[in-house]
This record gives sequence, C-alpha cells and structure tokens, in this order.
Amino acid sequence: MRSLSSIKSGQRRRARGDAPYLVVALLMLVVLVLTGCAKGSTDIVVSGSTTVEPIAEVAGEDYSKVHPEISVLVSGLGSSAGIEAVGLTKTADIGTSSRALKDDELNLGLEVIPIAHDGIAVVVNPANQVRNLQLDDLRDIFAGKITNWSEVGGADLPITLINRDESSGTRDAFTGKVMGTTEFDLNAVVLPGTGQVREVIRRTKGAIGYISEGFVNSQVRALSINGVTPSPANIASKKYPLSRDLFFLARRDISPEARGYIDYVLSDAIQEGAVREAGYLPVKIKAGDQK
Repeated sequence: MRSLSSIKSGQRRRARGDAPYLVVALLMLVVLVLTGCAKGSTDIVVSGSTTVEPIAEVAGEDYSKVHPEISVLVSGLGSSAGIEAVGLTKTADIGTSSRALKDDELNLGLEVIPIAHDGIAVVVNPANQVRNLQLDDLRDIFAGKITNWSEVGGADLPITLINRDESSGTRDAFTGKVMGTTEFDLNAVVLPGTGQVREVIRRTKGAIGYISEGFVNSQVRALSINGVTPSPANIASKKYPLSRDLFFLARRDISPEARGYIDYVLSDAIQEGAVREAGYLPVKIKAGDQK
C-alpha cells in the first residue's frame, strides 16, 4: 500500500512533467486565436471614380468569395479624390480614375493601370430632335455661346446645361477633349454624380450633359459627335472623339493582397464579365469589338 507522501510525490512529478505539454497547448491555443482573428481582418480600400465604381464593386465581391479573409471596400468620391487618397494621404490601397494623371500628379510615383476602355457620351432628353453635334458646337454650348436648340437644328427650346463637379474625372476628360482652354458656362447646373446627371436630363426636355457611355440607358439618348456614334467599335478604335481609358492607380509598395485584386480585375473573369456588363470594353480588345 502506497503512503500518502508517495502519492503526493507522484502527483508533483506528474504535474512537473505535464508542464511543458501545458505550455505547448497554451501556445497552440494562442496561435489558433490569432489565426482566427486574422481571417476577415485584411481590408483593401479602393476609392475614386464613380465611373469605375461598378467594376471595382463587382470584382471586390467576387474576389472576397474566393478569398474570404479579404474584404474589398469600394467608394466613389471622384477621380481626384481617389488619386489623392492613394498618392498623398495614403488612405486607400488603390485609387480609381476616369482620367489620366495631370502634370502635377505625375510625381506621386503611382503605377497607372488601364482596366477598361470607355467613351464619354453626350446625352439629351429622348424627346430632343437633335441627333448629332459638331465638336465646335458642343464646345460653344457648354461655354454658353449657344443657348437654344434651334441654333443647332433643334426645336425652339432653351438649352439647360448639366455639368459635373470639379472632382469628377469625367469632367476633366471632357474638358481635355472638348473644351480645351475654353471656360465652362458658370450658369450650368453642377452635379456630383453620373446618376444625378442622367435623372435631371430625363426630367428636363432641354437639358444636355455628359456621362460615361456605360451608364447610357433608355432614360437618355446619346448624340453622335462629328457624325460618329459612341458605339463599342468606335470607342475601341478611338474613332469616337470622346474615347478614353479607365484606370487603377497604386503605390509601388502595394500589398500582395491588393496586387492580387488588381490581377483579378485584369483577368478574363472580370474583363469579359463585370467590365462588359457595365457597358465598357476590356483592355484587351477582341475581334468582335472592332465590328
């Protein structure tokens, strides 16, 4: 029969012998907890153009399904805001823009990645009789020199100008391709987003504005410019005068997760899916787009 002292001594030995195993178990538990916390903790912040927003959102949702530990947070604040967020304040991992970088933005050291081709559609109310505008007439309309549709072959109806705010990449692109050094009419209605422009034109018979071709629907009608329609073929060939590219912008020290997301946006899954569904053209033009 074992004495009480020998039993206690054995218990102490087992306790001492079990100590390393307890430490290992605790360490494993900590690793599991930390690993569990890491899941879903990686955010990729994408900010900028409202024109690019639909592509970025769909791609982000799909990317997170494949990589559930990553969340893609997309916001549409305007191209200039997106460039600032990624290049200056560094509050975004990826900036989105519907215009090229300006001279004073080239020194930000950003990688410029085209993700789609697009055209700026000049849109009017469907009841408007005008079907085509010459580029010079379009410039004079937005400068306030032409103020009635009768001056360009339409009805005797005052022109209501709808412009975008100064943070808009679409406005910057329109300025470069249409206005040049000519100033916009200060009496124009200025709106912050594509949806607002389209809605006001839908409700206003004499209105004219400009939006991405990908956002044209039955509520508005796109005009030909210099006799060229904003069709996929004309945008792809750059025959349409208001053709442009859409961009992602990234710092050189971009994270592997954000780089993976960009690669996904450039993959056939998004280029032939979300890009085309949004009304844009993939960066790699296929033969069918040239017809």
